[in-house]
Amino acid sequence: MKITLNIDPALLRKAQEIAGTSSKTTAIDLALRDFVQRGSLLAALDDAQKLSPEQWGAALDPNYDIVAMRVAETGATYAGKTRSRR
Repeated sequence: MKITLNIDPALLRKAQEIAGTSSKTTAIDLALRDFVQRGSLLAALDDAQKLSPEQWGAALDPNYDIVAMRVAETGATYAGKTRSRR
């Protein structure tokens, strides 16, 4: 869709630099997508705060076991040496 906008040129150049594009259209499109994504995330977080403890419990996988996941992890390697997490 073609549209005429009055945009601060310095702000648009900065958006293009951040986006890594020479296209003004691409920079504006990416900025709008980011804005919508952030707004959707904030709305989801706001909805999540309204959940009861029972609803949170139902939202989690009953087979989730953090201890089993940590035991299954391998140790981190630093300078060619493996170190345990204990």
